[in-house]
Amino acid sequence: MQKRTIENTGFEIEACYSYSDAQDCHFKEGTYYNRTCFDGNYSLAHNLSFLIKNMTKKPPADEYFINYVLGQSSGIEETGGIRWTLALCLVIAWVIVFLCLSKGVQSSGKVVYFTALFPYVVLVILFFRGVTLPGAKEGILFYVTPTWSRLATAQVWGDAAVQIFFALSPAWGGLITLSSYNKFHNNCYKDSLIVSVSNVLTSIFAGFVIFSVIGYLAHELGVEVDKVVDQGAGLAFIVYPEVVARLPVAPLWAFLFFFMLLTLGLDSQFALLETVTTAILDRFPSLREKKTWVVFFLSVLGYVGGIIFTTNAGVYWLQLFDKYAANFSVLIIAICECLLISWNYGAERFLGDIEKMIGVQPHFWTVFWSIMWRILTPATLVFILVFNWIEYTPASSGHYVYPAWANTVGWIIAFFPVFVIVAMMLYKIATTSKRPFREKIRLLMQPTDEWGPPPKLATFKTGDPAEDAGSEYIREMEIEY
Repeated sequence: MQKRTIENTGFEIEACYSYSDAQDCHFKEGTYYNRTCFDGNYSLAHNLSFLIKNMTKKPPADEYFINYVLGQSSGIEETGGIRWTLALCLVIAWVIVFLCLSKGVQSSGKVVYFTALFPYVVLVILFFRGVTLPGAKEGILFYVTPTWSRLATAQVWGDAAVQIFFALSPAWGGLITLSSYNKFHNNCYKDSLIVSVSNVLTSIFAGFVIFSVIGYLAHELGVEVDKVVDQGAGLAFIVYPEVVARLPVAPLWAFLFFFMLLTLGLDSQFALLETVTTAILDRFPSLREKKTWVVFFLSVLGYVGGIIFTTNAGVYWLQLFDKYAANFSVLIIAICECLLISWNYGAERFLGDIEKMIGVQPHFWTVFWSIMWRILTPATLVFILVFNWIEYTPASSGHYVYPAWANTVGWIIAFFPVFVIVAMMLYKIATTSKRPFREKIRLLMQPTDEWGPPPKLATFKTGDPAEDAGSEYIREMEIEY
């Protein structure tokens, strides 16, 4: 038996498949497997067909990302040290966020014009490049071919709900925060339809972009498409870079792809941090003149909180947060919002408020949204929440199963937002003037005196000069009121 080991540098990972080394081995009429080129002499003494049939292939990007970028430990219990490269990238990201938000919506609004539109340009470029690659057809067919049996599993519905909550940010506060800077008579109903439809269409289009290149990678590796499909970080930092590395002018495609990821991440972070900042400034108006310092403090706090993700066990913590942080709590909060608005405040009353902003709507419009908010939406969310609970499985990552204490931490993360709401409710009940308990509840379930537009603003019509003064003028009037 004679073996020729392909020369490689860096880290070792089982079944690493180098495309360039495999090509060299093929020219030598050998069979490449696990960094080794097996020639004809090996096939005479061994069952080479068995070796080929049972071959497992992993791209070098897998090895690079896991061992070099992450320095991934064997489990969440082995925290290891802080990866200075990741910590530095985290600093840069938070510095960008701080600079863009330090001056409020005036600065972030201008930046968003670029960060929101640039990804579409890159997606279009990657789409036309992807569909011209060999194997793209198989990848796209895999994407558009439904597996109907999966609809019977609660996990699919739960994942879909969480994805929608991530994409559209209902119950996160981002939509409410950003829309609060609109003019009073802005057509929020039309905006909501545009945002929802564009989000769905963008997701579908992005799927074609992703799976066209995944099909190409499967074609190059000689495996089925489902063998190279990955999720989350694996898709973004292993599968896609592996494809990009094989394209002509690879650095250009890599720059476009990762710069697109950066802009998408910044967009999400802008909305989240602006939500917290606006809540603090609205609660403590005296801090408005010190908004830059408020944003700076929150940015530092966010960086410190993210340090755990830059350790050797950071990817395990990321997956733990991803599983628990945005699943149960966001569904519970969304259900409560629906019930409080539609039943306590009143769906018709709320729709009447909207009509004051956008004009009188047909009767069908009122009936439709009243039924949606009162019955269909909360019922659907409760259904997803219950079945997510029933089919709950402890956290795991591949063959690694998280220890019991990690899942306990996950549950604490999951219900901490709900706990804060309950704690504030108890605080308000305890500090309300001395009245019977039922009267306290009735009083606290009513809108506050500050609810609604200032009297002057409520009489404005579209085109009024005061309305054209912009959202900052409106906010000043709200403060005075």
